[in-house]
Amino acid sequence: MISGSWDRVPHRAPCSVGSLLLPLPLPAAPPTYHSECLFPSLPGDITQKGYEKKRSKLIGAYLPQPPTLPPERRAPVTPASSTRYHRRRSSGSRDERYRSDVHTEAVQAALAKHKERKMAVPMPSKRRSLVVQTSMDAYTPPDTSSGSEDEGSVQGDSQGTPTSSQGSINMEHWISQAIHGSTTSTTSSSSTQSGGSGAAHRLADVMAQTHIGECPTPLGRRGFVRPRGSLRLQNNLVMLIRKRVICFFLENHSAPPDVTTYTSEHPIQVERPQGSTTSRTAPKYGNAELMETGDGVPVSSRVSAKIQQLVNTLKRPKRPPLREFFVDDFEELLEVQQPDPNQPKPEGAQMLAMRGEQLGVVTNWPPSLEAALQRWGTISPKAPCLTTMDTNGKPLYILTYGKLWTRSMKVAYNILHKLGTKQEPMVRPGDRVALVFPNNDPAASMVAFYGCLLAEVVPVPIEVPLTRKDAGSQQIGFLLGSCGVTVALTSDACHKGLPKSPTGEIPQFKGWPKLLWFVTESKHLSKPPRDWFPHIKDANNDTAYIEYKTCKDGSVLGVTVTRIALLTHCQALTQACGYTEAETIVNVLDFKKDVGLWHGILTSVMNMMHVISIPYSLMKVNPLSWIQKVCQYKAKVACVKSRDMHWALVAHRDQRDVNLSSLRMLIVADGANPWSISSCDAFLNVFQSKGLRQEVICPCASSPEALTVAIRRPTDDSNQPPGRGVLSMHGLTYGVIRVDSEEKLSVLTVQDVGLVMPGAIMCSVKPDGVPQLCRTDEIGELCVCAIATGTSYYGLSGMTKNTFEVFPVTSSGAPVSEYPFVRTGLLGFVGPGGLVFVVGKMDGLMVVSGRRHNADDIVATALAVEPMKFVYRGRIAVFSVTVLHDERIVIVAEQRPDSTEEDSFQWMSRVLQAIDSIHQVGVYCLALVPANTLPKTPLGGIHLSETKQLFLEGSLHPCNVLMCPHTCVTNLPKPRQKQPEIGPASVMVGNLVSGKRIAQASGRDLGQIEDNDQFLFLSEVLQWRAQTTPDHVLYTLLNCRGTIASSLTCVQLHKRAEKIAVMLMERGHLQDGDHVALVYPPGIDLIAAFYGCLYAGCVPITVRPPHPQNIATTLPTVKMIVEVSRSACLMTTQLICKLLRSREAAAAVDVRAWPPILDTDDLPKKRPAQIYKPSNPDTLAYLDFSVSTTGMLAGVKMSHAATSAFCRSIKLQCELYPSREVAICLDPYCGLGFVLWCLCSVYSGHQSILIPPSELETNPALWLLAVSQYKVRDTFCSYSVMELCTKGLGSQTESLKARGLDLSRVRTCVVVAEERPRIALTQSFSKLFKDLGLHPRAVSTSFGCRVNLAICLQGTSGPDPTTVYVDMRALRHDRVRLVERGSPHSLPLMESGKILPGVRIIIANPETKGPLGDSHLGEIWVHSAHNASGYFTIYGDESLQSDHFNSRLSFGDTQTVWARTGYLGFLRRTELTDANGERHDALYVVGALDEAMELRGMRYHPIDIETSVIRAHKSVTECAVFTWTNLLVVVVELDGSEQEALDLVPLVTNVVLEEHYLVVGVVVVVDIGVIPINSRGEKQRMHLRDGFLADQLDPIYVAYNM
Repeated sequence: MISGSWDRVPHRAPCSVGSLLLPLPLPAAPPTYHSECLFPSLPGDITQKGYEKKRSKLIGAYLPQPPTLPPERRAPVTPASSTRYHRRRSSGSRDERYRSDVHTEAVQAALAKHKERKMAVPMPSKRRSLVVQTSMDAYTPPDTSSGSEDEGSVQGDSQGTPTSSQGSINMEHWISQAIHGSTTSTTSSSSTQSGGSGAAHRLADVMAQTHIGECPTPLGRRGFVRPRGSLRLQNNLVMLIRKRVICFFLENHSAPPDVTTYTSEHPIQVERPQGSTTSRTAPKYGNAELMETGDGVPVSSRVSAKIQQLVNTLKRPKRPPLREFFVDDFEELLEVQQPDPNQPKPEGAQMLAMRGEQLGVVTNWPPSLEAALQRWGTISPKAPCLTTMDTNGKPLYILTYGKLWTRSMKVAYNILHKLGTKQEPMVRPGDRVALVFPNNDPAASMVAFYGCLLAEVVPVPIEVPLTRKDAGSQQIGFLLGSCGVTVALTSDACHKGLPKSPTGEIPQFKGWPKLLWFVTESKHLSKPPRDWFPHIKDANNDTAYIEYKTCKDGSVLGVTVTRIALLTHCQALTQACGYTEAETIVNVLDFKKDVGLWHGILTSVMNMMHVISIPYSLMKVNPLSWIQKVCQYKAKVACVKSRDMHWALVAHRDQRDVNLSSLRMLIVADGANPWSISSCDAFLNVFQSKGLRQEVICPCASSPEALTVAIRRPTDDSNQPPGRGVLSMHGLTYGVIRVDSEEKLSVLTVQDVGLVMPGAIMCSVKPDGVPQLCRTDEIGELCVCAIATGTSYYGLSGMTKNTFEVFPVTSSGAPVSEYPFVRTGLLGFVGPGGLVFVVGKMDGLMVVSGRRHNADDIVATALAVEPMKFVYRGRIAVFSVTVLHDERIVIVAEQRPDSTEEDSFQWMSRVLQAIDSIHQVGVYCLALVPANTLPKTPLGGIHLSETKQLFLEGSLHPCNVLMCPHTCVTNLPKPRQKQPEIGPASVMVGNLVSGKRIAQASGRDLGQIEDNDQFLFLSEVLQWRAQTTPDHVLYTLLNCRGTIASSLTCVQLHKRAEKIAVMLMERGHLQDGDHVALVYPPGIDLIAAFYGCLYAGCVPITVRPPHPQNIATTLPTVKMIVEVSRSACLMTTQLICKLLRSREAAAAVDVRAWPPILDTDDLPKKRPAQIYKPSNPDTLAYLDFSVSTTGMLAGVKMSHAATSAFCRSIKLQCELYPSREVAICLDPYCGLGFVLWCLCSVYSGHQSILIPPSELETNPALWLLAVSQYKVRDTFCSYSVMELCTKGLGSQTESLKARGLDLSRVRTCVVVAEERPRIALTQSFSKLFKDLGLHPRAVSTSFGCRVNLAICLQGTSGPDPTTVYVDMRALRHDRVRLVERGSPHSLPLMESGKILPGVRIIIANPETKGPLGDSHLGEIWVHSAHNASGYFTIYGDESLQSDHFNSRLSFGDTQTVWARTGYLGFLRRTELTDANGERHDALYVVGALDEAMELRGMRYHPIDIETSVIRAHKSVTECAVFTWTNLLVVVVELDGSEQEALDLVPLVTNVVLEEHYLVVGVVVVVDIGVIPINSRGEKQRMHLRDGFLADQLDPIYVAYNM
C-alpha cells in the first residue's frame, strides 16, 4: 500500500461522454512514494555497468520536481462528434469492453506527472538471443540525466534550471530517499513523522553500518570483514591480483546494529533545522557531497552534529538489567493488516427486498415449450424460425417452424430407439446428452436441442473440442463425465472436422468420458413410424437442460434448469421485452448458453419469432454485419455485446444506407459490466443520426445460476434518461457506495441494468459470511428468488446449497422470505426507483489487504494507459495469486509484435503508476507475452484460469516481466530486534546457564601410547617403518581403468624422500625452514616430495597444478599461492615444468617471476649426509592453503606436534592398523583430504588405495569398483565424487551388479566436507547403491575447517549418525527447536560425524563470546591438540587473527583457549551411548558464519533459500544466493530453452517469500555451469557475486524486482 497524501487540484473542466456531463479533474498528483515502497533496500549499486542508470531511473520518477507553473485552464471538451470518434478510434480492432473516455483521460492525467521521464523502471538485462527485434538501446537504457554516473546530479524539471534553493531541496529529498539501509520491506517506519526524522532514521542506519570514526575498514554485511584485496581463488573468473595480499580473516563478528529495528519503539526526536518552513521538507545539510562506503552505500560526508550524536547514542550498548540468560524471541508473525480508522463505512438503513412486477398470465401462452413448437410447427409451418448466414453475410439456410418440428421429432425418435438395442436402449428419458455444434451452425443445434426436449432427455450444449488439449476442454470433459454423458450429438460437418486417429475413430479427448458420436442430419436418420408421437407434457420439475459455467479456478460446473423454470423464464422475458408474434430478432451472441440461448433459441420459439443468427466468424470478417442485417430485415430487436457495438463503430465509415429506426430494443448482454457504458454511449453518439433512439439501448444483467437477473425495459418515453452513478472507486474497494464529489480521478461510472424481472424478488447480501442484507449504501452480492432460475449444480449438493438455497437474513437474524434465494455472482446494489446497478462480478473480485478490487477495473486502467499503441488487440488478463497469506495482483498482456524493449518497459512503468494512482493498490507482477499466445476461450477471449495456471506452473513464457514485491508485500514479519548483550551477571551454576545445559562435548581420550606414537615427528615414523617393515605396501595408485599405476612400500618411499632431500639442499640450495611449493597431480610423486621436504627440513605447501585446457584462469591461482606462501622453490614433474614455461602460461602470468623450479623426475643418486630432525615439536611442519566457501584464500600453519596428534586421532577413530586397506577418492591438496592421502598411512601403517577424482570423469564406476575389488572396509570421498556416481551410475546399477560390484563389506563411507551435510545427496546415494550391498548406516560425513582440519569423523565404533528436524523459523532467530519430520518449515539436519578423540567442542555466542545452552545456535569453538597454530601471513599482524586461534569465553570457563571455526551449529545430547558408555553428544553444523546473511534482523543460510528455489521449477538445476547492499540476489542456472528464463522470475520470488519471508531484489538467470564450484564441490558464492558485479556472467536475463 502506498502511504502519502493526495494533492487536490483546484480547477476542473467538464467532459462529456454521450449525454452525460461529468466534471473531470485535472491531473492529481499521485501519492508521494516513499523509497521504501519502491526499493526498500537499495543503497548502492548492483552491477557496476549500468545499474546506477537503472536505479536513477527507478527513483528518478518519484523525485519531487521543483514547483512548476500553474497549469493553463483547459478548454471545455465539447460533446464528442462521430468524426472525432473515428479519428481517435480507427486504429485497429480491439476488445473495447473497457474503454471509457473519462477513464482514459483520468489515467492520462494521473500519468501526466511522470510524462517527462521516459522510464521509471529498471530495465532488465537480456541476452541478445532473447530479444526478438530491438535496437541497442534495449541493453543500455538511455541516460535520463546528464550525470548518470554520479547519482547526486538529478536534473531539474523541464521548466528551466531550478534555483539554488530548489536544487538543494532536490538534493535533500534525494538524500532522504536514497539513503536507507533499512532491511525492512514494510513501510511501517516510512518518513511521515514531522521534520526529517524519516531521513534521519535512514541516515542513522547508514551511519550505523559504517561505524564512522571507529573502524578504519568499512564493515561487511556479515560476520568477518573482508580485508583490502582479500584473495579469492578464481575457478572461472580471471582476477587481477594486487601486490599486497593478506591471507587471513579480519576479525569483527558483530554485525552493525540495524537502526531500523529500534525506530518503532523509541521515536527519535530530531531538532528541526532553521529555515524549515513546512513539515514536509527535510533538514538541509549544506551542500552535502555524496560519497560511498566500501559497501557501496551512499553517505553524506557532512552530517549535522545532531544526527552524528544520535548515531553514537544508538550504537552505545545499553546496560542490561540483571536478568535470565535466555530471552525467548517471539515467533515470527506475519503482520496483519490493521483496518484503516478512516476507511469509509456503510451508514444507510438496511435495504428492503425489491419485488418485480407480477408475471401476467396471458391466456394463449403455451403450457410448455414443446407444446409451443408443436403448435407453430402445425399451424404455420412456413413461418421462418431461424436464418443462418455464411461468412459473406449471405443467407445460408432458412429453418421454418415446420422443418424444426418434423426434424426435432425425427431426432427424438432416433435418440430413443436407434441407439443401443430394443432391450437395452443407450439413452432413456432423463439421461444427459452432449450437444457439440460449431458456432456457425445454429440450425442443426436448435433441431438437436428441441429433439432432446421432445425425447425428454437432457441436452448439455458444449463447445466443439478443436484439439486434444484445448484450453479448458479437459474441464468440460469432467463435467460430461460427472453428468454421465455417453452420447454426443453433432452435425455432419463438425463430425468430419473433429481430430481423428489413423483408423478414422475420434480419439478420446483428455479428461473426457468415452462417447458415441451421433450425427443428427436428417439424411442419416430413420423416419419415425406414423404411429409414433412424442409425449408432450405440461412443464414440470424435470430437468430441461444443463448450461455449463466456467468458474474462476477453471473448473466447469453444470447448472440444471427445470422445464418449469425454462418456461417461466421465457414468459418473464416475453413480458419484460414486450415480445410479440413474428417479430424479427438479430442475434450475435453464442446460442449455446446465456442470453443468446434464452432469446435466440428458447423465447423466440415460444413467440414464433424469426431469428437472424450472425456467426462469430462473420463478425470477424465484417463487424458491421449485424447492423446491416438489422436494416435489411427491419429487425425490431438485436442481442449484442459491447464488443460488437465497438467493432461496428471502428468499421463504420459514414455508410449512408444505415437506418436503425426499426429497432425498438438493443439488448446489451454484458451491460452489467461497468465498462460497457462507454460503448453504449459512443454507439448512441454515432448512430443517433441513423435513427437509433436512446431508449432502445437495454443493458441486461444475467448469470448462469439466476438466468436473467435484470433488464432495462424498452420504453416509448425518450425524455426519461437512463440511470447513472458516478461512484468513488476508493469507496467501492471497501464495499461502500459513495456518489463521488468528482474531485478525484478514481471514479467508476455505472449504468443501470433496468428493473428486477417479472415475478422475482431481489436483495443484496454481504459477499462473505452469513447472507445478511446489505445497507442501502453498501455493495453486496445480488440474490434472486424466482421460479425462473437454475436449481442446482449437477451432482454437487454442497455447492448447490451454498448458491441455490440461500436464505438472506435481516440484521436481527430473521429470514427475509420462506423461499430460498439464488446467488447471482454479481456485485451491485438496488438504486433509487428500484433500478439495479452492477459494479462487478464475484469471480473477478480480488481481495488485497482487506480491500476489494475488480479485475475488470484494473484491465480498464491498464488499457487506458496507451490504448492502442502497445497492447495487442487489448488482450489483457488480470487475476490474483495467493502469496504469503494475501492476494497479489498479476497482469498479463499480449504486446504488439512491433513493440521494442523500451516501449514495453515504458508501458509497464506507466501501468504501475496508473494503477497505483487510480486504485491505490500495488501490482505484484506485470508480464508481457508475445501476441496471440495466451490461451483462448472458444469465442476468442482470454481463458483466464488457464493463463493463471500457466503462470503458476512456469509455462507462460513471457517476453518481459516486472515483479514489484517490495511495493506490494506489506505483511512481512516485523524485523527481529536483537537482544541486548549479556554480561557475566547472568546466573551460572556448574555446567548450567539459567537452567539449561551448556552446549559442550568432547571426543574420547587419546588413550595409551603405542609403539609408533613414541615418535614426535612423521619423518621419524617413516624411517622406523622403513627399517622394521621395509616391504609393506603403503600406497597404491589406480589409473582410470582401475589397474595399479604405481605403488610405494615403506622403504621405497624412504629412499625417494632421501634423494629429494639431497636435491633440495644441493640444487635448490635451501636452508632448513625454507618454504617449497609442491605442484603435482594427485599421485605418488606428491607424497615422496612431501617427505623429501621433511627430510631436508623444508616446509612443504601442496598446490593444485594448473589445468592444461584452462591455463588462463587456473595458473594465476597457482602463482598467487606460490607468492603468498613465500616459497623459495617450486618442485614439480617434467610435464608440468614444461607447462609452466609454455607460451600459454606466459600469456597468463609473468613467467620470469617464478622462484627456481626443480624437476623431480630427474633425481640425484646419492643419500643425504643426515636427515633433518626438528629441534622443537611446535615448529612448522607444513602449510595448508585452501579457499573457504566465501572465496577467501587462507593458509594455516600446521606444527609437527599438531600433525602427529591429528594422525593419531584419526588412527584411533577409524581403527587403522597395518593390516587395513582404505580407499581414498579425494583431492590431496588441503584439509583432511591431504592428511588422508599423504600422512595417515605413514603414521598408522595401513595401505591407502589412491583414486584421483579426475579419473572418475572418464570412468564414473572406478571408485566403487576399486572399493569392491579390494574388499575395502573404509573409504573416503568428496561430495563431487558422490554426485558424479549418483548422476553417472543411476541407471547402471544392474550392469554393475552383473560385473560383480559388491559394497556389502563397506563399514564407513565418509564424505570429507567443510559444510552442512548434504542430506539429500547422501540419502539418494545410499538408496541407489543399497541393491549393491551398501548399508545405509555406512554413509556419513566429516567436518573440518581452517582452524582445525578435522573436528568430526564418523569412525568405526559408536552409534550411527543421527538426523533431526529443526524449525527453520526458529533457526533464523539462532534458536534450535526440534520438530516432527514433515511438519511445516522443518529442516532435516544430519550429524556431522563423531567428535574425534582429543577434541573438545563448545557452542558460543559469536558476538558476546558467552557459552550457549544446547537449544541455541551458535559458533562452534574447538580445543584440540591438532588445531592449526595460526594463519600464515606476509607481515606478522598476529593480533588481528589471534582471535580465531586463541579465544576465551567471556564468562564461565575463561581459562581454556579455543579456536573459532567460523561455523554455526548446535549440540544435542542423544539417547544413544558412545563406546565408553556415556550418552552420545551429536554435533550438527548449520552453515558458515561468513556466508550467513543477516536480513531483517534474522540470520539466513544461503543453502536453505537455494533448496527452496531449486524446488520451484523443474528447469532450475542449481542456484546460489548472496546479498549486495541488503538486496537478496538469486542466481539460477536454467536447464531449458532461453524462452523459459522469464518464467522463473515470479516462481523464484514467490517461493522465497512464502518459505522464507524475504523479498528477492534481483533474479539472475544464467546458463548451466556458471555458478563456480570449488574442488570440494562447494559453491563459491562470493566469486559469483564479484562476477555478477563485474558483468562477467553473461546472464540470459536479469530481473530487478521493485
